[in-house]
Amino acid sequence: MKFGLASTLACVGSLLLGGGAKAADVYSPVTPETQKVVTEKGWTFSVAPYFWAAGISGEVGQFGLPPVEVDASFGDIFDHLDFGAMAIGEARYDRYSIVADIMYSKISGSAGTPRGILASSASVSSETFAGLIGAGYALLEDTSGHLEVVAGVRVWSVDNDISFSGGILDGVSRSGGATWVDAMAGLRGNYSITPKVYFTGWGLVGTGGADIDWDVAGAIGYRFNDKISAVAGYRALGVDYSNDDGFVFDVVQQGPILGMVVRF
Repeated sequence: MKFGLASTLACVGSLLLGGGAKAADVYSPVTPETQKVVTEKGWTFSVAPYFWAAGISGEVGQFGLPPVEVDASFGDIFDHLDFGAMAIGEARYDRYSIVADIMYSKISGSAGTPRGILASSASVSSETFAGLIGAGYALLEDTSGHLEVVAGVRVWSVDNDISFSGGILDGVSRSGGATWVDAMAGLRGNYSITPKVYFTGWGLVGTGGADIDWDVAGAIGYRFNDKISAVAGYRALGVDYSNDDGFVFDVVQQGPILGMVVRF
């Protein structure tokens, strides 16, 4: 069933940073070669804001409507993006690590509806939050890099609002959404090929509230100096969630990812 651009916007909103496209949310379980600050107790800390230019495809349903297919480029999504923020933090001690990845996005838009009988126009806004907290242990580690196993949980929260103007549905508005938690596990790591150039990547998969939740990426990084480094690569994330209220969130997001790591 097609519900014009309004339904598409609602679907896109649900997916962002699925959510989340400015990505992206997009969530990223690996700090892309983060800069480190060493304390007297041997702990290291890092922070890495990132940007994920992801397109989205899949199926989303809400507001009592049949699920609709969505296929939108990042450019389509960016046109309706109000705000997006993503960042990763990591604490490491010896072979052990704790990592957190937070993503939030908000989009909105309005459009005319087919024939204008039920309504002449519809306005949609969508907010998506995705957050990961996990712990890792390095199975392999030397001066060139490390490979570690990581396990944790990812929390999703999607809230959508739609309101109609004109026609039979004039003044009608609906709100809805879903929140769920997935257990995640996988591998992440990085490897330096020169003192300045390195590879980084990760792969996680899980389930819980969703039937399946997965995230994979590969990237190359460059260290400008002791305080700043950057990373560029490609990432794909998929999640398949539905509930008894008719909320469907079965999507794949993929696209280039960029990160800037700053030591402070």
